[in-house]
Amino acid sequence: MEDRLQMDNGMVPHKIVSVHLQESALKELAQVAPYVKEQSVSSTQVDEVTPTATSRTKLGLGVAESAGQGEEGKSKLQEDSEQEDESSTISDKEADAEEHHHLHLSSCRECLQLENSTIESVRFASAENIPELSDDCNSKLEEKNDDYLERGIKRVNLAGKPPNILIYLGSETAEVEFEQVKSILQECIDADSYTIYQLHEEQVLKAPWVDNSLLLIVATEKPISEENHKQFMKFLSKGGKILGFSSSFTFNGIQIKRKNKLKKTVHEVVVSKMDSTEIKLNLLVSGCIFEEVMKEDTNKVKTLSRLNNADKDIVIVHLTYGDSGGEAILSQAHLELDINSMDVKTEEDFNLLKISNSKRYEILKEILISLGLRCELSEIPMLTPSYLLSSDEDIHLAFLKWLEGSVNAEGLRASSKVSLKFVSSCESKMEIAPSLIPVITDMGSFSSEHFSLKTYQENLQTKKLGKILLFTEVTTTTMDLLDGLMFELPEEMGLIAIAVRQTQGKGRGGNVWLSPVGCALSTLHITIPLHSNLGQRIPFIQHLVSLAVVESVRSIPGYEDIDLRVKWPNDIYYSDLMKLGGVLVNSTLIEATFHILIGFGFNVNNSNPTICINDLITKFNKEEGTKLKPLTADCLIARTVTVLERLIDIFQEKGPNGVLPRYYKYWVHSGKQVHLRSEDGPIAWIVGIDDYGFLQVHEEGKGVESVHPDGNSFDMLRNLIIPKH
Repeated sequence: MEDRLQMDNGMVPHKIVSVHLQESALKELAQVAPYVKEQSVSSTQVDEVTPTATSRTKLGLGVAESAGQGEEGKSKLQEDSEQEDESSTISDKEADAEEHHHLHLSSCRECLQLENSTIESVRFASAENIPELSDDCNSKLEEKNDDYLERGIKRVNLAGKPPNILIYLGSETAEVEFEQVKSILQECIDADSYTIYQLHEEQVLKAPWVDNSLLLIVATEKPISEENHKQFMKFLSKGGKILGFSSSFTFNGIQIKRKNKLKKTVHEVVVSKMDSTEIKLNLLVSGCIFEEVMKEDTNKVKTLSRLNNADKDIVIVHLTYGDSGGEAILSQAHLELDINSMDVKTEEDFNLLKISNSKRYEILKEILISLGLRCELSEIPMLTPSYLLSSDEDIHLAFLKWLEGSVNAEGLRASSKVSLKFVSSCESKMEIAPSLIPVITDMGSFSSEHFSLKTYQENLQTKKLGKILLFTEVTTTTMDLLDGLMFELPEEMGLIAIAVRQTQGKGRGGNVWLSPVGCALSTLHITIPLHSNLGQRIPFIQHLVSLAVVESVRSIPGYEDIDLRVKWPNDIYYSDLMKLGGVLVNSTLIEATFHILIGFGFNVNNSNPTICINDLITKFNKEEGTKLKPLTADCLIARTVTVLERLIDIFQEKGPNGVLPRYYKYWVHSGKQVHLRSEDGPIAWIVGIDDYGFLQVHEEGKGVESVHPDGNSFDMLRNLIIPKH
């Protein structure tokens, strides 16, 4: 609002929020600002503003909050559009106790004009203007209808274009292709700032989308009709942006030339970035390249990427059009396709594409940013309560009985990291903070689309480990959830914390562990006697956990050849190429017992930005003609805990030799040659791990020596063991 809005005390508002107004407060506001009555909105006008015509519409009255006030009021004025007499019902909820100053709008003509233009912007952002939306789009919009106005105002961009992204796939129905392209976009852009629709063939020549869309994606190899091409050019002339994915659309003297030998092949491409640096990556190419046939206006054509071949074929170009900022980036390399949706012919191609996957995202995000889209990380998700669950009802009751004497009168179990407040049921106004998490003890109220307690129970075959669960959809890190419980809990109760997402996931050495949906995330508590085989060799625990993760998959009948492996000291790998999981172990010695928290996370169903276990299963099915089912995080966490308990028992009975043959079966280092200390350092061969879990290397002339994981780092990509600084 360019600082043009003031409160009656002269302060400039810090933000505008919605508040519940009591009827008395509304009357007071109406007396101070009579224009509210004069500019009442009819039910038909409301329908024009809202994204979908619904029987009930919610409008927010803006109230300024000064920078000095910390509380936000939240509410909406509800207007019943079913009544033709335009009567409205007003929510009678209590207003916030804090004092709000009135907006300086009643005497400011400029501000009134600004308010009207804002409502007009929302109308243009409305989905009403996108013709014939599919049912699923409409249903999703209706679900979000309550807050659409507030979001709509925020989402209109500075260029004045509503934040609609359209995907054109030609005349075919192409529902699968639409979902693929939509999915990749949602992982790149700020999902809260844009809406994505399919532009069907019959909609192209209808006028509204040209004025009401920010970006058009053309993703069809089929020829584009002359009428449609004219409509696309009209969109560009009005400042629109076009992104072409292996499409036949071009202009500005650029033509497409077919090279059949390139069709559906994986090639290295060199991409010029906005900062003038270059990046190399492998992409699947369409079989077409770009050629310039007219060179009159070279300022409007810029080459962004070429194949790294003898001909240096152009595969990505940037074109500008008109005087209103219209521009297009056209690509004949498949930036939009996930590897699982491609017809990859060889394992070499699969590996090349997966290794380049994070770079593909980097390039796609840069292209979207250059076309004016926001690709910042989405807001950190809100923390959620935890649920106390158990795979065994008797153990659940025993835990609750122990809990009675272990919490204060309010049900609080204090801890320096995260205090837990145990409550019987979910309350609407529960306080949730990084340092205070409510735990709901009633198992009957639990449900989650990401975790099945039944699946977990069926796959957990342990005597003790993992029997008591703290499950949460979103937490800071599972490593902290058990901190206040583990030292006093009876030994027979095995604790585990499981989350769908973490906002502050931890890796070894203080690294941050990214934790998207689809990752198996958990922290397990175990106790190990100091005077035992494993108690004397605590570093071995991380190796046992890594092995347990791998065996949780490869011990399932039919899944034995899924190429999942362990990397010293604490990583889970696809072959020796890419990391898809890791282990973090924290141990505390109290008297003669180690209390150990084992954090492990591995990618199960999140293909991007690198690779996941279900990618390997899909790849195996294609190569072998099998029909192995994808796996789930709940199943694999339970299987990992089950395998780990058995490995610990074997180690305690037989020592390292009881588990090392199984460890070497799946590790990636056999016979590998490495450099010590630097790339020019002496060459050594990896020979195994010693009795304490340290890596053993053989340097010629010096014999075998052990490498300590806390003092050294193993760079797999360069086969280099270097000291940490």
